[in-house]
Amino acid sequence: MELKSEKEIGSLRVAGRLAAELLDACCREAKPGITTSDLDVFAAEWIKSHGAKPAFLNYRGFPAHICVSINEEVVHGIPGSKKIRVGDIVGIDVGLFYDGWCGDTARTVAIGQISADAQKLLEVSRQSLEQAIQAATMGNRLGDVSNAMQSVVESAGFNVVRHYGGHGIGRQMHEDPHVPCLGTPGTGMRLKDGLVLALEVMANRGVAEVSHKPDGWTVLTEDGSLSAHFEHMVAITSRGTEVLTRI
Repeated sequence: MELKSEKEIGSLRVAGRLAAELLDACCREAKPGITTSDLDVFAAEWIKSHGAKPAFLNYRGFPAHICVSINEEVVHGIPGSKKIRVGDIVGIDVGLFYDGWCGDTARTVAIGQISADAQKLLEVSRQSLEQAIQAATMGNRLGDVSNAMQSVVESAGFNVVRHYGGHGIGRQMHEDPHVPCLGTPGTGMRLKDGLVLALEVMANRGVAEVSHKPDGWTVLTEDGSLSAHFEHMVAITSRGTEVLTRI
């Protein structure tokens, strides 16, 4: 696990803000009738035009620039010919490298009018991430952060995904430590000055269990229920915790 200096956090701040701007742009482009591949092409051009490099493309063989996951797709959706429709919830996960540092952030958005259940899932997932950010302060433990996510989601009658979570981030997209979506308060490593984390909440409307599409990447809810994904990068310092992917 690598703790970052103030200068290095400054570099991650730049990369994180750029990723946040890309995510905002992609969310605005996510309209009924366009394909998920259209979104990927848009993101590829945006990344290139801003002097950055894609973090996802060819990562362990991933074939696209962003992940787009719709409805029962949890994370890691590969963009393709599928069209976005009114009533969908669309998870968009973006990652890029700028000046050698990684920015990574995600959000699930509503396409037009969505069901009350879907709206509640989005609101609860958003709140879950915000509670995790509040818990991610110097001196707390990793279990405090994970439990904050879990508690908000489960108190609403939903379930967090067990097999995936957040991670450390820096010059590599995935660094130690792994940050599960569930945990026990007061357990795990203590959060130290200079730790930078990509906190991710993945919340399912139904069961916690997941499966995969034959493509080997796209994660699905086991029961076909809706899923939402939100992610922010945070820097933990003695001055407080800063969200690096919030514009």
